[in-house]
Amino acid sequence: MTPADALRWLEKNGTRKTRDGMARYGIEAKKAFGITMGQLLAFRKKCGVDHPLAVALWESGWYEARLLASLVGDPERLTPRQMDAWAAGFENWGDCDTVCFQLFDRSPHAWGRVGPWVRSKREFVRRGGFVLMACLALHDKTAADERFRPFLVLIEKGAGDERNFVKKGVSWALRSIARRRGLYAEARALAGRLAASDEPAARWVGKDVLRQIQRPKA
Repeated sequence: MTPADALRWLEKNGTRKTRDGMARYGIEAKKAFGITMGQLLAFRKKCGVDHPLAVALWESGWYEARLLASLVGDPERLTPRQMDAWAAGFENWGDCDTVCFQLFDRSPHAWGRVGPWVRSKREFVRRGGFVLMACLALHDKTAADERFRPFLVLIEKGAGDERNFVKKGVSWALRSIARRRGLYAEARALAGRLAASDEPAARWVGKDVLRQIQRPKA
């Protein structure tokens, strides 16, 4: 599969209906074909793991091409510099979350990107740091609980960010850490402190997390 082949497929299969519907989900992209995630997941099988293809697709700037890049990229070939460059190019929560969930969290460099990203002033870079926390908590089954405790400090510091997509990323990170049995009590205590905060964003995060993790199914 060449980059040109992949882009032709994306252009051929995109629809205006899907493209117009992106706005309803808060996804804004400068260039979009209008491809659903289901279509991309099916098309990935024809591409296989192909890191050079992933790099070329990302550099094309098309929204769906960047999502596809996260599906065909090789996490072992990612470098911190490349991860930082891709994070700097996040346009919306869709590419941010998909890249972190499908590719970045499997990179050996993932843990080292969390700190720098959550300290960034850029909205979707910062969200990416918190989303990466969530993905590591959910997917890295071999990591000891001790590795996540520094994340709780970063969450508490970052919970006051008023930007909608950032605070939702903070909530996701804390909820995901709370799913780890050994950290539930600490995560719940942090959520309680945030829920009592004078800062509106932190208070929203705390209440959102408590509502989610105290459900019977959770």
